[in-house]
Amino acid sequence: MSAPVKFGLWYDFRNPAPSKYSFEDLYSEYLKQIAWAEGMGLQSVWLTEHHFVEDGYTPSPLVVAAAIGECTRSMQIGTNLMLLPLADPVRLAEDAATLSILTKGRFDLGVGLGYRELEFNYFKRDLKHRPSLMEEGVEILRQAWSGKPVNVQGKRYAVHDLPVRPVPKVTPKILMGGMAEPAIARAARIGDGFLSTGGIGHDVYIKALEAQGKPRSAGAIYAGHWGIISADPEAETRKVAPYALYQTNAYVSWGAFGPPDQVPLFPTGEAALRDGLYEVWDGDTAVRELVKLLTDYPEIRDVHFWAQLPGEPMDQGNARIEYLATQVLPRVRAALPPVRAAR
Repeated sequence: MSAPVKFGLWYDFRNPAPSKYSFEDLYSEYLKQIAWAEGMGLQSVWLTEHHFVEDGYTPSPLVVAAAIGECTRSMQIGTNLMLLPLADPVRLAEDAATLSILTKGRFDLGVGLGYRELEFNYFKRDLKHRPSLMEEGVEILRQAWSGKPVNVQGKRYAVHDLPVRPVPKVTPKILMGGMAEPAIARAARIGDGFLSTGGIGHDVYIKALEAQGKPRSAGAIYAGHWGIISADPEAETRKVAPYALYQTNAYVSWGAFGPPDQVPLFPTGEAALRDGLYEVWDGDTAVRELVKLLTDYPEIRDVHFWAQLPGEPMDQGNARIEYLATQVLPRVRAALPPVRAAR
């Protein structure tokens, strides 16, 4: 059965040099933007995590999520995504429970495996242990929020009769991301939903549900979309090209899309926008493509777009958010069945 879909924004809080903003000012501006976007009708906000990045890529998304909870009233707050294998899952369970309490149930925890060797080395985790760290971590999270003592004896964690408090009234969903087939199949098997990136893996997720004897209606997709939507796509391409190049090539160099020595960097921002995950659309194209996406995949519960590319001026992001909220999403909602057109 179809379910309501939310539309939202995605943030990494990066501040590459040279920047006119201090981190204090950048965070303040982003929080104002999020509160303003809620007033414009955006319904969710998503945060992502990395560590030891010169531009300050969000290392503490749960702290930011608490601040967002204070400046919003109805937005669903989620992570797309946090790196569960790097975390102490008991501590993460405590923090996520606290966020659920503070936001009155508006927080969901999205997690993924991670891939940067630098991060794993510092946090004393082995990259090859990621699957077991993920599976045992999810089990600890679920037990921690059950109100019963945690008991897990696994390859990576041993937790015995540990009471974890507070217990949230609304249990956060555990959403799981990934682009590789085993990670997507894991999301179908033990997650409450699948976090997709750039449309990758939707079909794989549906097939994984079916392979496990689950109906499609049991699935839930939370789609991180790389759409750049503007009334004038050519002009927008010129504006965002350097920021898109920076964003995409950073992920390529870290190994997000495969071994860095096997995946070439994009030569120009225009190439990144044309051949990467981005979709540069005008309003009519966006309406058509989003309606098709949501029709083809009734499992989608949320579609969220990058609010700002790294280093991009705030007014550019604001203009796209306003265009999305006023010129695109009302038409998308009008074209969907009433049950899907959540407001």
